[in-house]
Amino acid sequence: MSDSRVGVLMQAWMIWLAVAAGLGFIELAAMTLDFALLAVAALAAAGVAALGLPIGLQFVAFFVVAILMVLLVRPVARRHLTRTPAIPSGTAALVGKSAVTLTEVGRDTGRVKIGGEEWSARAYDADLVIPQGTTVDVFAIEGATALVYPQEAPWLH
Repeated sequence: MSDSRVGVLMQAWMIWLAVAAGLGFIELAAMTLDFALLAVAALAAAGVAALGLPIGLQFVAFFVVAILMVLLVRPVARRHLTRTPAIPSGTAALVGKSAVTLTEVGRDTGRVKIGGEEWSARAYDADLVIPQGTTVDVFAIEGATALVYPQEAPWLH
């Protein structure tokens, strides 16, 4: 192989690496995932160029890898990026928990202890008065108030 042919081959893979780096920088600015997939395709083309294969095969490698990345990797990655967390957090994590009434809980006032924290509370059923010391379930959180209901049906007493 002549020196000029080696120089051209070296330039080809370096150009593909520069294209991959450029696409990587664009991805950092855009944060769309699409440019990262194209950067991977450019790296594949750089690998083909480093093997000394002709420019036509380099472009074929680029397009084949780009299409495969968009068809196979992109949907999976998008699904993982847009999935909501399966673990509830904040006040949503309190819904369904058990609590103990610290004071009598009625339509407007009351206090409960949920997981070691004291919360203002009111009965989920406006006509119900829940005595102090009763174990209740948290049905909802409205602002800083827990809506609770006794675990045992009050009409069974």
